[in-house]
Amino acid sequence: MTLDTTPLPAATPLGYPRIGPDRELKKVEEAYWAGRIDHAEFTRRARELRRATRARLTELGLDAAAAAPESFSLYDQVLDAALAVGIVPDRFASVVEAGGTLDDDALFALARGTAEQPPLEMTKWFDTNYHYLVPEIGPDTDLRLASTRAVDLFTESLEDGAGTRPVLVGPLTLLLLAKAQEGAPADFDPLDRLDQVVAVYAQLLEALHAAGATWVQLDEPALAADQRVDEAVLAELLQRSIGRLAAGPDRSQLLLTTPYGGIGDLLPALLATGVEAVHVDLTRGDLPTIAQLAGVDTVQLVAGLVEGRSVWRTELPTAAARLAELRRRVTEAGGAAEEVVVSTSVSLQHVPHTLERETSLPAELTATLAFADEKITELVTLADGEVEAGSADGPRSVPRLFEGVRVGAVRERAAAVTAAHAEREDYAVRAAAQQTALGLPGLPTTTIGSFPQVGEVRAARAAHRKGALDDAGYVQAMQDEIARVITLQEELGLDVLVHGEPERNDMVQYFAEHLEGFATTEHGWVQSYGSRCTRPSILFGDVHRPAPITVDWATYAQSLTSRPVKGMLTGPVTILAWSFVRDDQPLGDTAAQVGLALRDEVTDLEAAGIGIVQVDEPALRELLPLREAEREAYLDWSVRSFRLATSGAAAVTQIHTHLCYSEFSVVVGAIEALDADVTSIESARSRGELLEALAPDAFPRGIGPGVWDIHSPRVPGAEEITEQLRRARAVIGPERLWVNPDCGLKTRGYVETEASLRHLVQAAREVRADAEVSAGV
Repeated sequence: MTLDTTPLPAATPLGYPRIGPDRELKKVEEAYWAGRIDHAEFTRRARELRRATRARLTELGLDAAAAAPESFSLYDQVLDAALAVGIVPDRFASVVEAGGTLDDDALFALARGTAEQPPLEMTKWFDTNYHYLVPEIGPDTDLRLASTRAVDLFTESLEDGAGTRPVLVGPLTLLLLAKAQEGAPADFDPLDRLDQVVAVYAQLLEALHAAGATWVQLDEPALAADQRVDEAVLAELLQRSIGRLAAGPDRSQLLLTTPYGGIGDLLPALLATGVEAVHVDLTRGDLPTIAQLAGVDTVQLVAGLVEGRSVWRTELPTAAARLAELRRRVTEAGGAAEEVVVSTSVSLQHVPHTLERETSLPAELTATLAFADEKITELVTLADGEVEAGSADGPRSVPRLFEGVRVGAVRERAAAVTAAHAEREDYAVRAAAQQTALGLPGLPTTTIGSFPQVGEVRAARAAHRKGALDDAGYVQAMQDEIARVITLQEELGLDVLVHGEPERNDMVQYFAEHLEGFATTEHGWVQSYGSRCTRPSILFGDVHRPAPITVDWATYAQSLTSRPVKGMLTGPVTILAWSFVRDDQPLGDTAAQVGLALRDEVTDLEAAGIGIVQVDEPALRELLPLREAEREAYLDWSVRSFRLATSGAAAVTQIHTHLCYSEFSVVVGAIEALDADVTSIESARSRGELLEALAPDAFPRGIGPGVWDIHSPRVPGAEEITEQLRRARAVIGPERLWVNPDCGLKTRGYVETEASLRHLVQAAREVRADAEVSAGV
C-alpha cells in the first residue's frame, strides 16, 4: 500500500456552509433552472463561489494541507454519494449519458423531477432541518463509478492552492438511509448491496489518491442513531465496509466521522477498522472511557468539542478542560495525546457563514454568539493551547444574563399550567359541532397555507422594512394580494381557503419578529435543501406575545368570502426546531412558553370569528432523538406544547395541523396524541407510503395526505391525483379524507399553482362523485 503519513492538522471542522454568504449558490442555480444563464455561466459562477470559500478558510487559519474540508455540493451530499456509485432508479434511466456518467442536469433531474418523473423522496437529515434526497436502489441497480465530482473538486482545490480534504457520505450511512427501489422484492434491503457499493467506493478512493489527496473524510452519522440492525451487526458491517476500504491499495488516509451524537461502545469497532483517524461528537456524546479507547495507539482521535449546529459561543475554558482530560485518557490507553485533533461536532453547514456582517443584533446577545467563521476561530484557539482550562464539568456555553432572558410573569404563567390546560372535549363531540358549523362536503379541498410570493409582494415588504413604504401603503399592498388569492381560490373551487401569507417572509421568522424573546439576523442564511435557504431566528429569552399577530390578516380575508378561511400559525415545536434555541434551560420548558403565547393567538382568532385554525408542526419528527431511549420524554413535552397552544379552543373551532418531509410512520402515535381535528401530511413525494399507518383504528381523525409534491416544478395531472385519492380513500375512508398539496406554495409560481390546483379540485370532485355513487346518493 502506498500511503501518505502526514497527520491531520491540529484543528479542522467537518464541513462548512456551501451556499455562500449572500446565497450565491441559490441565485446561480435558480438562474440556470429558469434559463436566464447557460451551463457555462452556471459553472463559472459556482466555481467562483468555491474559490472564495477556500480563500476564506485559509484566511481563518485552515492553511495546512487537508485542514479545510471539501464539503461543497450543488444540491445534497447524499445525492452526490449515490450518483458517485451509480445509484439511479430505473425510472431515471434516460438521464444517464451514453458512457454511464451523470452530469449536472442528471443530478438536478433526480433532485427536482422531470415532466415525466417525480423526483427522489426528500426527508430530514437526522434531527436537523436539512433535507436530504433518499437514494432508491434495487437488487439489479448497475453500480459503477458514475461520477468523479469529488475528484474534480479536489483537483480544483489544488489549482486554488488549497489542497482540501474531500468529504464523502460513507457507504454504510448511504445504504442505511436508502430505500428499496419500487418493484424490488419484498425481502430486499439496500444493505444487501453493501459489498458492491464498497467496491465502487474503493475505486473512488484510488482516484482521489491518484489526484494527490492526502486525507479523505468518510461521514458515518448513521452510527450515532439507532438503526434497523443492532450494534453488534453494525460493528460487523463496519468491517465489511470501512475495514475493506482501509485495507485497499493506493489510497489516501481516511478520517471516519460520527457526527450528531455519541457512539458509546461502537468506538472500539471504529478504531479497529484500520482508518488513520476517527472523529467523535463530544457535544452530544460523552468523553470515551479508557476501555473504549482500546486501539487508539494506531489512530488519531478527532474531538468534536465545538457544537456545529447551534450559534452559541463555546465556553472555551470548559472545552479546554475536556480536551485535556481526553488527551490524558488517550495517553493512558496507549495513544499520543499531542495528536488529538480539535474539531466540530458536525458540519458547519447548519449555521450561517459569519457574525461579522450582523449590525442589528443587540451587543449583549452578539457577545454570546458564534457562526461558522467564529467557530473555526474557536477551533484554532483551542488547538493552539491559548485557553486556560477550567472545569471539564463546567458550563458548555457562555452565560446569558442580560435583559429579556428571564421574565418573571412568563415563568409564573408556565408554572401555573395544569393538565386541564392541554385537554379539549372528546373528538366525536367536536366533529359533530364542526360539521354543523362548517357544512363542508365530503373530501373537502384546501391548501396548506402560503401562496406564491410574487416579486411585488417581496418588494413591498422590503420597502416597508427600509422605511420607503409607510404602514398604510404596506397594509394596502398585502390586502391587495390577499384579495387576489381569495378570488383565485373561489374561482378554482376550493372549499376551505387561506389568506396566502403575503406578509410572511418565513413561517418561523415571522412569528419570531412578533414574539418577545427572539432576535433575527440580516444575513444568517442556512441551507434547508437544494437552493432553499432560511434565516433561523435566535430564541434567547423567555417567550411571550405582546399583541395579536395574525388576527387582522385572517379577518380581512374572511371578510372577502362566505367560505371558511383558516387562521395560520406555526406550532411551538417547529418554532424551536427552525430557530437557534437557548440551551440554558430544558427544551420542554421553552416549548411550553411558546405554546402559551400561541394559545393567546388561537383565542383571539376564535373570538374574531375564524372557525378553522391551523397550527403547523412539520418539525415534530425532526427533533425526535436519534436514540430510542430518549424519545418518550421528547414526545411527551412536544405533544404537550402543541396541546397547550390549541386546547383553549371551543369544540366548534376546527384545529388543523400540518406535517411534511419526514419519516412520520415512527411517530404516528404522537401525531394522534396532538388531538388535532384534521392533519395534512406529505404523501405525494413519498408516494403514499404512510397511508397504511393512517387506517381508522390507528388514526380516527381527519387526514389530508398530500397529492401534489410542491417541491418539484412539475404539474401533476388530474388522473395522477385521482389515482392517489382513490388509493387514500381505500385506506382512510371518504369520511375522514381531505384533499390538499404536500406543503405550502410559497416557492412555486402562479402558472403551475393554478394548473395543479385545478387538477386537484377536478380529481377531488371525481372521487367525491365515486363515493356518492357507491353510497347510493
